[in-house]
Amino acid sequence: MKKLGFLQALGVVLYCSLIGIFFWQGSKIFPEPNLPFGPIIMLLLLSTSVLICGLIVFYKPYKLFFEGKKTEAIKTVAYTAFWLFLFLFLSLLLMVVFK
Repeated sequence: MKKLGFLQALGVVLYCSLIGIFFWQGSKIFPEPNLPFGPIIMLLLLSTSVLICGLIVFYKPYKLFFEGKKTEAIKTVAYTAFWLFLFLFLSLLLMVVFK
């Protein structure tokens, strides 16, 4: 469960890193959107990101839960949350160190 939580958290971090690069370099790749398209694109990206991160984090625990392995499902989500917090803390620490 610890390894699965780590891998799920790493998947979320990698996905968020790709989205971060998209935001960082997006103005170089895409033209400035017309007035109504900017908010629409941002909301669609948010919705898609929530779906993808939800699938990464909750798909396996969902399967475990309905296989009757409720304790393993809860532990997987808890370990994923722990690793995500640790990755967030390390990212903040690196940001401060390399300021």
